[in-house]
Amino acid sequence: MTGILYLEDGTIYEGKGFGKKGISVGELVFNTSITGYQEILTDPSYAGQIITMTYPLIGNYGIHQLGNQSSKIYAKGFVTKSIDQTPSHYMNEENLEQMLERMGVVGICEVDTRSITKKIRRTGPLKCVISNEELSIEVLKEYFHKEKFQEDWMKHVGTQKIIHIPGQGPKVAVIDFGMKKSILENLKSRGCDITVFPYKSKYEEIININPDGVFLSNGPGNPEAATESIETVKKVIQKIPTFGICMGHQILALAIGGNTYKMKYGHRGGNHGVYDIQKDRAYITSQNHGYAVDKKSVEDQGMVITHINLNDHTVEGMMHKELPVFSVQFHPEGSPGPADATYLFDKFVSQLKGDMICQ
Repeated sequence: MTGILYLEDGTIYEGKGFGKKGISVGELVFNTSITGYQEILTDPSYAGQIITMTYPLIGNYGIHQLGNQSSKIYAKGFVTKSIDQTPSHYMNEENLEQMLERMGVVGICEVDTRSITKKIRRTGPLKCVISNEELSIEVLKEYFHKEKFQEDWMKHVGTQKIIHIPGQGPKVAVIDFGMKKSILENLKSRGCDITVFPYKSKYEEIININPDGVFLSNGPGNPEAATESIETVKKVIQKIPTFGICMGHQILALAIGGNTYKMKYGHRGGNHGVYDIQKDRAYITSQNHGYAVDKKSVEDQGMVITHINLNDHTVEGMMHKELPVFSVQFHPEGSPGPADATYLFDKFVSQLKGDMICQ
């Protein structure tokens, strides 16, 4: 079947359709990872986006349920140069197209993904319509007006109820903005007693379990849209040690009184260099974000920059001068990508075991 990608600036890419037959509207972004397509698709942080993979061959090792980062695909579409319909891996359970069909996601392949990526780098993310149905461009244009482009995806992709995962270690309250499974696995492997709270949980609900620490998860969309959570975090950081990752990092910046801004085309991939100022060491990290923290705004509020991006020098990590609060923009748990920075989970748990609650 024919596949079409129609961009808001009028650009058209034609290829071959795969996955669920249908039409979808979203924000077009690109990811530079070579592997990890399953983890990328099931990462809730991609809610509302249509993902273009820059690596040319996708699907060659298939799909296995252990690779899922959530129970479904939150991305609105998937774009590749080519797909492998006969994957080779001893854990393979189905191919990529079967997964997209089962989870209701539209895909297109055999398009010039290099051209798409260069366009996004020039212009920034573009709204687009992806279709593998036989429809005219005039019909596709109408979808820009039919479907709303929302930013507050966090209320839809995280848990809707409180979940308790017992452990023998420090008691951690997790605020779920759209969390990846691998983050929970990192906390569980360190023995944490975990309580996962929905996106809009109040400070009183969180403090009621008497947590040793609070973890702010990753998630999709604009951090400024999480107004209720920002107010909650303002109270949390005055009383409880707090660690934020990705969206959690941005919400922490806003809660402390700083600012965030939308990047031209964001960081998405498993090969981003980050410099840890305190360790005087560089790491290759996994990243997925379209917003960044304004450096001066958080420094004016008592934050110290701990990590910077080696490509564009954006803020990748920070900590408070007095409060036991720190965060990073990248994903130390990887999935996909390197897990060289998992020491940050050790740092958080060690902090909690030291009973560093600020009274």
